[in-house]
Amino acid sequence: MKKIKIVVAGGGWGGCAAAIAAVKAGADAVLLERADMLLGTGLVGGIFRNNGRYTAAQEMEAMGGGDLFHVMDENSGHKNIEFPGHAHASLYNVYTIEPAVKKYLQDMGVEVATNASVMKIEKKDGKVASVTTRDGAVYEGDAFVDATGTSANPANCVKYGNGCAMCILRCHTFAPRVSICTLAGIEEWNGRKKDGSLGAMSGSCKLFKESLGAEIVKELNEKGVCVVPIPAAANMSEKLGMKACQQYATKAFAENIILLDTGPAKLMTPFFPLEKLRMVPGFENARFEDPIGGGKGNSMRYFQFANCSRTLQAQGEVDNIFCAGEKGGAMVGHTEAVVTGTLAGNNAVRLAAGEALLELPSALAVGDFVNHVVDEMKDDAKRGTKYTFSGSVYFERMKELGLYDCDLSSIEEKVAKAGMTDIFAKKIK
Repeated sequence: MKKIKIVVAGGGWGGCAAAIAAVKAGADAVLLERADMLLGTGLVGGIFRNNGRYTAAQEMEAMGGGDLFHVMDENSGHKNIEFPGHAHASLYNVYTIEPAVKKYLQDMGVEVATNASVMKIEKKDGKVASVTTRDGAVYEGDAFVDATGTSANPANCVKYGNGCAMCILRCHTFAPRVSICTLAGIEEWNGRKKDGSLGAMSGSCKLFKESLGAEIVKELNEKGVCVVPIPAAANMSEKLGMKACQQYATKAFAENIILLDTGPAKLMTPFFPLEKLRMVPGFENARFEDPIGGGKGNSMRYFQFANCSRTLQAQGEVDNIFCAGEKGGAMVGHTEAVVTGTLAGNNAVRLAAGEALLELPSALAVGDFVNHVVDEMKDDAKRGTKYTFSGSVYFERMKELGLYDCDLSSIEEKVAKAGMTDIFAKKIK
């Protein structure tokens, strides 16, 4: 019997999770990434298990979909730390995580192809039959996962942004994202900032530790976090409204420099002019690492959500595309991408096997999150809001609904009661 094959376009956290889920469900999986490294914006991330992300990660583990959280744990230098507004956070090392994830995928049998940007698709009988990459390679599949949602388009960066040279997404080097949903004629919607313009800035910059004062580096290495008050002359409170990650747009982040140790010093702000940053004691020799243009801000994100169902199946003239990560809606963050990627990869196999698609129950935080955000995206007015387990509007909803839970036994009981225990660890056929 011919084995089911799932093709995943986009090697960020969502795409990696989708490929893993497809293999665990019994399929072959190929993961296509346009750049030379996996994880996309995850290369400058590092924060997980903070606030409601703890509940989400534990639910996914109880459902048999916790593989990538285990890889993050193994690459974490700091666990169970706190910083303003955030509890029980872990920090993975951004220098070691990508090779570790790639090895995990390959050890599972996922075919990983980098420098593989999808350029066109072939459709047949209401389905996508294959995708073709820029070098002419053709990848046939039974179902496809579009995990290309967050990326920059150089034309947008020039028109709306502050320049994108050396942005982590490196479009000028590896070519911009190409959405297979767009190629397939699926309806898509742009996410917008509150002022109606396109784009949102990355939530953080990186500083070379070697460029910081010795006491700051010592505190970072020992505690994982360092909070430094900002003098009045260097105040940058206007930057808060520019954040993609609204959970960090609070007064504490305006009045203080908040650094996290993710290998480099993660500066929790979308940008900070270098001349002002160097006014702060301990930052006299500060230098940005990545994005290198952190003094003005880059790493712009242009959200483009596809019209999809709660199962993350794209709704349009083909029926075998599933959406992972921010392609499925304004679901911001690595944990969020792992959740949607796992569901998309699992459902891609279910469709190909002729099985009923899985909708996560709203009694679980991960189920309510996906179902709620997918529903919200149908309303144009809601597409300017970012949703994350770790803060802002969705964390408040979690607490109001009683879905925020840090008791492992309680979480496992809820998953069992919902009939979801090890659902992602089981073969579909």
